[in-house]
Amino acid sequence: MNGPAVKGPSASGPLVVLTGATGFIGSAALRELGRRGVRVRALTRRPRRNADPLVEWFPGDLAGDLTGPGSLRGLCEGADALLHLASCVSSDESLCEAVNHRGAVALAAEARRAAVPRVVALSTAAVYGPGPHTGPDVDAIRPAPTSPASRTRLAGEAPMLESGAVVLRPGLVLGAGDRWVVPALAELLRRVPARWDGGRGLLSAVDVTDLARLVAELACGPRAVPTGVHHASHPVPVRNGDLMDALAGLGVLPSAGADWPWERCLASLRDNPGRMSERQFALLARDHWYASAEVWRAADCPPGPGVLARLAEAAPWYRRHLTPTV
Repeated sequence: MNGPAVKGPSASGPLVVLTGATGFIGSAALRELGRRGVRVRALTRRPRRNADPLVEWFPGDLAGDLTGPGSLRGLCEGADALLHLASCVSSDESLCEAVNHRGAVALAAEARRAAVPRVVALSTAAVYGPGPHTGPDVDAIRPAPTSPASRTRLAGEAPMLESGAVVLRPGLVLGAGDRWVVPALAELLRRVPARWDGGRGLLSAVDVTDLARLVAELACGPRAVPTGVHHASHPVPVRNGDLMDALAGLGVLPSAGADWPWERCLASLRDNPGRMSERQFALLARDHWYASAEVWRAADCPPGPGVLARLAEAAPWYRRHLTPTV
């Protein structure tokens, strides 16, 4: 075998290869796999000390990187499953292409070479574009990505599917470690201090701990789910107004205030510049939900109580990490 020698964790049991292990979703998956006593070989770009006997940071003291396909040699050797959770979310098209598309091509080739029996890959519902979307199944809506990240993540699905992957497209992912959804809501509420369009927008969302349970079940649970693309949010969408009220009740965000019609919301957004675009505002305020029950049934994995019920667990983290002006 070319490349670094693989020295797996000492415990017996299934071996899951994990990319993105230090990210928001990947770190939750790593914790869930550890809770189940599953051995993990985690790809890392930086050398790490191995304090957990169940975790091997691959390739040890070398630089493992999806953008350097040669460093992936041996990554999947002897693995029972591959969980590909790494991604690049950036406005840099070339970087997104290198990580999200070409990295997926290289990783899929390594998985095929090692004959990994189960492959699970994380994509995003952002591949569907601006919307609004009101509950379509995967086969009832065509992707129309508009950003470098979503375009290249969609491109990265194809090599994963060719390797027999279960590809997951979650919507909004919330929980401790979320540095996009609730921070974006905080900024937008400062710019548009109202209940947006009456708070009626329905959103596909999932708590990160529930998503981690799902990916762990797909990787090493008793049911092998056939290859294909699946929506991976909680089956019950959450109303924007209910989400904002719950965050306000937990002291994470201020109260949204009075109902404003959509055109007044857009006018206020334009009058108060910030990082979030009108498209991103619409993504968080208007209907963007997708039929998501099927994958939970197929994996025999209960979806949990939903994001509103989970927010109290994450609220202390959000309060510590949101800016003081919120």
